[in-house]
Amino acid sequence: MIWRASGFRAWLLQRLSAVYMALFIGMFVLHLALDAPSSYQEWRDWMALPFIAVTTSIFFAALLIHAWVGLRDVIMDYVHPLGVRFVLLALVAAGLLAMGLWMLRILMMGGAA
Repeated sequence: MIWRASGFRAWLLQRLSAVYMALFIGMFVLHLALDAPSSYQEWRDWMALPFIAVTTSIFFAALLIHAWVGLRDVIMDYVHPLGVRFVLLALVAAGLLAMGLWMLRILMMGGAA
């Protein structure tokens, strides 16, 4: 069995990213329910903790991977002209890259302009 040809890698990425995102959202909601920050400074201090910063970065990376795999599969399944497919995939990749860079800027700079 050739993994690349079978689509197993994309399937696995989709499932692993979904599981991580579900666990992260559960942790996030639980934290907000039990110990919600009462001010913007408390929120920033909590987000600056190394564990939270890393898990949040992984969450957004998983979100982008999940979106790429899903959109790529839909485009490949339903857009048949090769040129149109290429342009759509390039636009999706550029959009996701821009969102990833934006997210990185927000996380690294704390949202400062």
